[in-house]
Amino acid sequence: MLREYHDAEWGVPDYDSRSLWETLMLEGFQAGLSWTIILRKRQAFREAFAHFDPKAVAGFGEHDIARLLENSGIVRSRAKIEATIAGARVWLAMQAEGIDFADFVWDMAGGSPLQNSGERIVSSPLSEEISKALKKRGFKFVGPTITYAWMQAVGIVNDHELRCFRRNAIAR
Repeated sequence: MLREYHDAEWGVPDYDSRSLWETLMLEGFQAGLSWTIILRKRQAFREAFAHFDPKAVAGFGEHDIARLLENSGIVRSRAKIEATIAGARVWLAMQAEGIDFADFVWDMAGGSPLQNSGERIVSSPLSEEISKALKKRGFKFVGPTITYAWMQAVGIVNDHELRCFRRNAIAR
């Protein structure tokens, strides 16, 4: 499962606003856990959170929170569930202001994937900048480390190892 995720998805530049938001929310759920856990539960998350439709998730209320807290298929953290609902509302507010989420984050990165030198890092000045911008908007669970992991996952930064067969393909 991890190999398939790495080979087909991880690090591929994603310019879709909804997809970027979904991955950011899943990275928030991953905080304190392994990505393997989230990957195994990803389909259950999608079903529980209306396939990460921001409009649907923004409408979730206390009844939905209670339902989600009973769902053993997802990570049952009230704070992370509430952060996802709030994140949907922020995403929609940005859209109402004429701000495309993908443009918002990719503009900060210069518009194209950054090529890491191959050194292993867990945050960067850019992840700190994006984290601050996301927090200022009202997103939660978006500290610099989570933001950097998200940047790697969605291809904002190419962090495939120098000898990894995916590195050059992603760089192109």
